[in-house]
Formats: sequence, structure tokens, C-alpha cells
Amino acid sequence: MPALACRVDSAVPPPGYSAFIAGENSLATAVPFSSSTTTTAAAVDSTNSNSTHWSPAHSSTLYRIDRWGAPYFAVNDSGNITVRPHGSSTLSHQEIDLLKVVKKVSDPKSVGGLGLQMPLIVRFPDVLKNRLESLQSAFVSAIQTQGYESRYQGVYPVKCNQDRFVVEDIVKFGTPFRFGLEAGSKPELLLAMSCLCKGNPEALLICNGFKDAEYIALALLARKFQFNTVIVLEQEEEVKLVIDISKKLSVRPVIGLRAKLRTKHSGHFGSTSGEEGKFGLTTNHILRVVKDLHDSDMLDCLQLLHFHIGSQIPSTALLQDGVSEAAQIYSELTRLGADMKVIDIGGGLGIDYDGSKSGNSDLSVSYGLEEYASTVVNAIRVVCDRKSVKHPIICSESGRAIVSHHSILIFEAMSTTDTAPSMNQINLPFIELSEDARSDYWNMSDAVMRHDNETCLFYADQLKQRCVEQFKEGSLGIEQLAAVDGLFDLVTKIIVGTEPVRTYLVNLSIFTSIPDFWSIGQIFPIVPIHRLDQKPEVKAILSDLTCDSDGKIDKFIGGEANLPLHKPGNGQYYLGMFLGGAYQEALGGVHNLFGSPSVVTVLQSDGPHSFAITQAMPGPSCADVLRVMQHEPKLMFETLKHRAEEFCGIDAGSCLASMVARSFHNMPYLEPGSSCSLTAMNNSGFYYCNEEDYYAGSETGANEDEHWSYCFD
Repeated sequence: MPALACRVDSAVPPPGYSAFIAGENSLATAVPFSSSTTTTAAAVDSTNSNSTHWSPAHSSTLYRIDRWGAPYFAVNDSGNITVRPHGSSTLSHQEIDLLKVVKKVSDPKSVGGLGLQMPLIVRFPDVLKNRLESLQSAFVSAIQTQGYESRYQGVYPVKCNQDRFVVEDIVKFGTPFRFGLEAGSKPELLLAMSCLCKGNPEALLICNGFKDAEYIALALLARKFQFNTVIVLEQEEEVKLVIDISKKLSVRPVIGLRAKLRTKHSGHFGSTSGEEGKFGLTTNHILRVVKDLHDSDMLDCLQLLHFHIGSQIPSTALLQDGVSEAAQIYSELTRLGADMKVIDIGGGLGIDYDGSKSGNSDLSVSYGLEEYASTVVNAIRVVCDRKSVKHPIICSESGRAIVSHHSILIFEAMSTTDTAPSMNQINLPFIELSEDARSDYWNMSDAVMRHDNETCLFYADQLKQRCVEQFKEGSLGIEQLAAVDGLFDLVTKIIVGTEPVRTYLVNLSIFTSIPDFWSIGQIFPIVPIHRLDQKPEVKAILSDLTCDSDGKIDKFIGGEANLPLHKPGNGQYYLGMFLGGAYQEALGGVHNLFGSPSVVTVLQSDGPHSFAITQAMPGPSCADVLRVMQHEPKLMFETLKHRAEEFCGIDAGSCLASMVARSFHNMPYLEPGSSCSLTAMNNSGFYYCNEEDYYAGSETGANEDEHWSYCFD
């Protein structure tokens, strides 16, 4: 390791200090240098870095993009992430450069952009369509290959992402193969009914979740409206409500029941499975439901069996076990006289978040779509053939697998913590140190000359701790403590041979946009969307804008505790979180009153940039998020305006109030490079408003008719 050298304010330097400061001895290293050769060492490091050419392919491997991202994400020759909207069928000219999308969205309107503020969710309906078609194709292939004598007919569980345009797109894309929707609450049922008005008449409308009389009545009305509605019983008590209300409404219902399987998913997402699971009916419950329906002359209404092993089923072995158990129950219900037609295998089709293709992790699965479909079809076919039961329609509720890939969260890295200082920046206050601290310094210096790195680190740490105690006692100033901290960081950097992990401040709320990371430790791929033709030189963790110690990301795919990033340069540095299209938007809150991101929808096109932005929605303004918590922004503004006029005068107060109004209308997130809407104060004490800046900043916030301007008309 290179020699340590620093300025020491002392009349009597420690033993060996003259040689130490001159750099004659060094820590064990292949590249020794002293303070006089710091620049040379940096040049050597730069030369070594450039001697091995860094290419986009290296970045693709480093960030595992070619593993978790295939077939939808890649890196182009410019070092930018590209989206392949049609999966493996995407032609080269159809690939979409993600950085170009972000620039188009974020650039000001004056230069042809949309002027939207970060963070940003970019949706790709073409990817959504491809996921839906791929799932359908996998089941069709398995059915044909195995001679299965029925069909696959899936549904999308809207809880995964209830966004209107997402649900409407799924209904549209799924119409050719009768793809339906699943609801788990009354508002979700209303949403599903409305969207399915434009769907295939045979599409299933599965009604899951706990139900009261109103929910059941609404589901029965859906049946009356000619939706292919199935009421799935989650509790035994629900069957009596269905029987009574269906008679009152003169509707013959189609009923399903959710079975509580013995098959247990051992991962985090398996809490809904097994005999102790939250949902479903036991065998005793099932038999009592069958009896109630039989006694009411409604056993023919029981036509569907539903179960759910758990999200992120890790292996086909577990899948085979669970589906086989459910097929046995299905066959028994047929034997008992129910008019069974559909087996709904629930969700569980997993996503490979880290690209490991592992069956031993909540972050990955050891199978693909084709293997999943083949396992399901085979398990049902074998049991039904053995029991001489007609093959049922196979339904699945694969929400995560459908929507995860189609949206990307883009956010900026705003700033970063400093690295260790250079040697000639350290001014150690030797004369002000205690005797024990001086002894630590002497011992550290001696260890340097003996090339004893472990002892050197020990005394450096001890020196730092003694100085911290001196500072707490008031005998050491903050400048001196900073010098000791710098020395310790430098010693650590030289001996360990790596840069310390730096913290990047990101323009984001983890609680709003990545809530699963905070709540359950779910890890998503996070990657720079550009500069991937350059070697990342910094190990980093990410810290969000919230005033909360949990507002950081310090775990990444591959079991890493830091993320390789590039050093800050000129212009914005954009990061993307991928595979987050399921659940994150619905679960996000307004912690610290940070609202949801801006959202754009991007379609592949034959234009010069291969894409067209078809929808753009600014994120909620400060006023919007304040309303969520029952505040009245206009009343708040009037109060503050009167306050400004009271203490600053009518003219200046009104002008200052316009700046407050601008803050109400803007998003809560940071605006890089933004300017103040007040330009100066004249000799009379009046502020002048910058009208151009005011409207430029507020154009991305609330609607134009909601702007409150009191400085100018």
C-alpha cells in the first residue's frame, strides 16, 4: 500500500515521523507512493482502468441485465438501456432507447419536451401485450402437446396494479382468448365490471376476497348484466348469503370455492398456503358447503375450484404437488354431484428478479413460462384421467408475471457523499491530542514502517475513538476532529485497497415508489439507464428524500450490500428500477407527503426514435398530497398570503405569496437546476417576480385553472 503522509502541527514530531512524512516507507502495496506522488498514482490508476476496454457487454454482465432482463431489456452500443417491446420477436430497429424517452419527457416544453418532473414511471403496453400472449401461448402449447381436452382461460388479478390504463389494456389484449379479471373487493369488482364491458363476453369475472351482503349482491347483479361472474366462497358463512340473496334477486349464481390445501409454500410468500393459511375452506367446510347447496337445490351452481399455493412459487416440484392435491379435490366435488367446469390455480407464477434461476430464493424461480404451463396441465390431466373426470378449463391468476416487466421507475441521483481526502489535505492537530492519542499515532506510524497493516488499522481506529472522546469533552475542536476523521478514512482506503461505500441521494421516496423494499425486503434490479459504456468506479447505497432512517436501499440483487455506480458528472444521472410493475403503485403511501411519480405511456412506432408517447400524467402536486391528509390548500394559501402582506406590505407580500403558490402547484420532489421565482429586491424593499420562471415551474403541476397568481395577471 502507498505511504501515508500528512501535515502534523507539532513542535516535537513522533519517532520516525520524518521518514514517514517523506514517504520512504509504505504499507504493503504494489504501487507505493507518497504525498508528492499522489497525482502520479491517480494517473496510474486511470491508466490501469483504461487499459482494459469497458464495453456495454461488461455492464450487462455486471448488472445481470442479460439474465433478469431477457428478453425485454438490453444495453445498446451507446451504453443506454433499451426496451425490446415485443420480447424475443423485437427487431433491431424496434428497440427503444430508454434515455431518449426520459429526455423527451423531462426536457422543457420550450425545446420540444413534455416538461414533466422526476421521478417517472414509464409504461410499455407492448410489453404487457407480449407477456399476456406468451402466457397464453405457453398453455396452448402444453395443452396441444399433452392431448389435454379442454382449454386455458386466465384472469388478471387487478390488485397487482389497478391503474385504469393497465386494466383496460389487459382486457383489450386478452379479448381474442377470453382473458378476464379477478376482483378482491367491492371497488375492484366495480372496476372489473366496467372494464369488461369492452371485453370478451366469455371472459371470467372471478370474485374473490371476504364478502358481505353488498359485495355478493353486486356480484349477482354482474351476473344479471351477463358477465361470466363466479362468486368464490372464502368462508363457510358466505354460502348462506349467496343462497338467500340470489333467490331475492332471482339470479342463478355460478359458485366457486377456495380450498385450503395441505401443500405448503415455505418461502415468505407462502403464508397464505397450508392448513394455517389465511384463506380457504378445509375439507370439513367444503363438505358442509356442498350439503347446504344440495339442500337448496343449488349444487349444480358449484362449478369452480380455486386455490392459491402462494406468490413466487419457487419450483415446479412444489407446483406439481399443489396442483395434484387440488385436482383430487376437484374430482371429489364432481363425484359428490357438483357441476364442476373450472379449476382456478390462483397466482404463484414467479418472476426471476435477480437472474439466478434459483428455486431456493424468494427473488427467483427455477422455471420459465413453458415449464410452468406444462407442469400445471400434466398434474391436472393425470389426476382427472385416473378418476375418469372430464378435463376442466384451466384458469390462473398470474398478475405479477403479467405486469411486472411492463413499467420502469426512473429517478435521478442528485448528489453523493465525499470520498476520503487526499494526503496533503490532512492537517493533524498533534499538539492538541491527549497523551494516549499521541501514543496511538506513534504506534500507527511504527506499524506503517513495519508494513503491519492490521496493527496500523487498529491504532488508527483507536486514535479516532480517543479524539471523539476529546471532542465530546470539549478539548478538541471540530476542525481537528475532521482532520482525524480524514486520516482514518485515508488509512482505511489505502490498506483495504478499495473506495469506501458512498451514499447517493436519489430524488425518490422509497415508501411511495418501492414500498415492498421497506416493508418485506423485496429486492428489485436497479441499474443506471445510461453511461453503461463506462466502467462504474463507485460502490454506493441509495438514500431517499424522506426524513426516515429506513429511507435507504442498501441491499441489491446478487446478495450485494452496495451497487456499482458512476462518479457524478455533468448533467443528470438516471437510475432505473425494473420489474416493479406489480403492487408498488397500489401499496405506496405519502410518507413525508411525497406523492406518486409522473407517468407516461410509450408505444413502439416506426418513427425516427422507434417510440411514441401516447399518454402523459404529471405526478401529484404539493396541493394534491395535502388534500389527501384533509388539508385545504387554497385556504392554506390565503392564510399565508395574508401573513405575507401583514409583515412585508401589500405589494411585496403579494409577490412573495406568488412564490408560495408556485410551491403548492409543483410536485414535492427536488427540481435539479431550478431557479427562484423571485429575482431581486429594489431600494424600496420590494421583490420582483420572474414571471417566466414562475410559469415554467408551475406548468408541470396543477391544472392551469387551479393556479393562484397574485403577483401578475
